[in-house]
Amino acid sequence: MYDIENNKLILNIEQDIAKDLSLRYTIHTTSMSTILRAFAEDLYAEEINVLSQQDTAKRPENWRLSPQAVVTYLVGGTLDNGFVVSPKYIGSRRLMEIAVATLVTDRALLLYGLPGTAKSWVSEHIAAAVSGDSTLLVQGTAGTSEDAVRYGWNYARLLAEGPSEGALVVTPLMNAMRKGQICRMEELTRMSSEVQDTLITVLSEKIMPIPELNTQVQAISGFNIIATANNRDKGVNELSGALKRRFNTVILPSPASQAEEVEIVQRRIKDYAQVLEMPIDKHLLEEINRIVTIFRELRGGVTADGKTKLKSPGSSMSTAEAISVVNSGMVLATHFGDGRLTASDIASSLTGAVVKDPVQDALVWNEYLETVVKRRDEWADIYRACKETI
Repeated sequence: MYDIENNKLILNIEQDIAKDLSLRYTIHTTSMSTILRAFAEDLYAEEINVLSQQDTAKRPENWRLSPQAVVTYLVGGTLDNGFVVSPKYIGSRRLMEIAVATLVTDRALLLYGLPGTAKSWVSEHIAAAVSGDSTLLVQGTAGTSEDAVRYGWNYARLLAEGPSEGALVVTPLMNAMRKGQICRMEELTRMSSEVQDTLITVLSEKIMPIPELNTQVQAISGFNIIATANNRDKGVNELSGALKRRFNTVILPSPASQAEEVEIVQRRIKDYAQVLEMPIDKHLLEEINRIVTIFRELRGGVTADGKTKLKSPGSSMSTAEAISVVNSGMVLATHFGDGRLTASDIASSLTGAVVKDPVQDALVWNEYLETVVKRRDEWADIYRACKETI
């Protein structure tokens, strides 16, 4: 006789064993792997926890930290107990105070500026410090639909059940409204105008209507939106006047000084080096100084001494690109050299960062090499290496 009940029991046991093995495998592989880029709230969990313990100022409802503590988390500082908070944003403290203060009001925050001026970075860290969750993110593109912003439907369940709560696909924006947290919206001006304008009701009335269910989601205290936009994307899908009025705009500038920009690059490179397990070359600061000088001169259209006017390339020559140039050079030096960062390691990525247009930018870059770099005796190595890449 075939024991149906015992067979069911055996099948259940086998399924439980399979689940257990699967769970063990998942835990094992996760522990053996290194996360390439941890979320800000995880990477800086200790700082956020210590700030929370030391924070005696008034906190808005559903905020993990007070506005003052959020700003300290962003710009860094030493707490009363001697704990040192590392700076996440190197620049004007007042700008960060304005940005954080905006989120206490009923207006949303728009971080605006050139590409590579840390808009997304600041947005992530503000969300981590305020809500303890920086993952409620909508990435704006030309293909971003209204469903990705407001809500969507599980069409299999929609066909089977009709419109129902179970068939609803919840978006990060809806989750943020329900939880009283920050929703991040990247590259807002890349979304179509129709999709942008779906935010008007959310920002003005703090509700998201769901007419198919004859209901709405009401935002609870702590909810707000941080959006980012590049000024070079101004002509893609400019914000409507109605939407602009619902945002406070904070313009993030390029680093004000050479020393400030060098510090930013140096800090980020040390973070990358730790994740990628690369040694820090003792000559790294020297190369960072040269790269930042090149970027600032081409970006500003004048040499550091102010004596020679220069043509600027079409590329943004941002701090983020400078970080990428150094990072690429370090990888080459580590895996294909002796570990010492040299001009030949950075020449290719440096040329690639400058020359986006193979005709106009190439002329600008070649002119800069001949009129500026060639005349600096201590830069002879970088002149030769870059000329070889053209």
